[in-house]
Amino acid sequence: MTLELVTAGESHGPALVAILTGLPAGLRLDRETIDEDLRRRREGYGRSPRQRIEQDEIEVLAGLRHGVTLGSPLAFAVRNRDHESWAWGMSPWEPEGEPTGKGTAVVTLPRPGHADLAGSLKFGHVDVRNALERASARRTAVDVAAGAVAKALLAGIGVAVTGKAIEIGGEASEERWEAATNAARTARDTLGGVVEVVAEGVPPGLGSYAEKRDRLDARLAAGLMGIQAVKGVEIGDGFGLARVRGSEAHDEIEPGLRRRTNRAGGLEAGVTNGEHVVVRAAMKPLPTLMRPLASVDLATGEPAEALVERSDVQAVEALAVVAEAAVAWELARAALEKFGGDALSDFVGAHAAYLDRIGWRTR
Repeated sequence: MTLELVTAGESHGPALVAILTGLPAGLRLDRETIDEDLRRRREGYGRSPRQRIEQDEIEVLAGLRHGVTLGSPLAFAVRNRDHESWAWGMSPWEPEGEPTGKGTAVVTLPRPGHADLAGSLKFGHVDVRNALERASARRTAVDVAAGAVAKALLAGIGVAVTGKAIEIGGEASEERWEAATNAARTARDTLGGVVEVVAEGVPPGLGSYAEKRDRLDARLAAGLMGIQAVKGVEIGDGFGLARVRGSEAHDEIEPGLRRRTNRAGGLEAGVTNGEHVVVRAAMKPLPTLMRPLASVDLATGEPAEALVERSDVQAVEALAVVAEAAVAWELARAALEKFGGDALSDFVGAHAAYLDRIGWRTR
């Protein structure tokens, strides 16, 4: 058994939707907890005015009864309130009447750093909006909701996942983030940064070294690299391990099979080793600039300035929430593959039996 997630939806379409399969029956979900993660995703200094428009809430359509999963696919949606202003421009069907509202003009000015050009060339779009709408980070709202479900499953076996920003605009001091963001806003520019996700209580043995596709470190890296604007991932001390000798790089084992250090970030050979799982993701500056970069008009082939559309100055703190969800999702998938169970009690019971077999005691 494994978890699978399929999502659909455009940034300014009617809604973002998802179907999640593989959840055991009997898992109690809390709507307020899921909505709280959706709220956290909208926060952070330097966000665009759209975050005040959207008041994201999960709308469960199937697979849940009285707050408890049924073992059938879980279907849910997050509505786009801003769609009201884009109803003609983003109508799923051929719109009627005269063009009105936003998104009515054909976009032919691709932004460097976005999916605009590559997506339009790949799919043969004349209107760049047909690519940029799905590529937008707005779609991460349903990923965060799915991550909240994954965290609920992990909580049943004592695993907790938290994410936070640790660097914004090259500044590691949180006291300097607001000033850096203000300076970028004044310059009509954007910032990137680094986030860190830590998972506590992860048992040893999730993932596998036997097949490349089953390595949990590879799956975590893919999950984080699949988030918009992420350009780098490290686990544990990551790139720093390449700069020291082996005697300084590896985590020595003590009685009780715990480690003196955690430079490996809780993973060895693609398998969890019982220490905290620690991963970081690097986010590039956002590609929509109020001072647009040079581009080419796809309609004329002539040099032009890139599309300017409403944008955040920085969204690193929001990325921390999305990254937290991505890590929780991959850990939940690996845990369900390890312990199985059509009912939550089967899953929890198999986990307890496994810890008893290996004599593992959580800290």
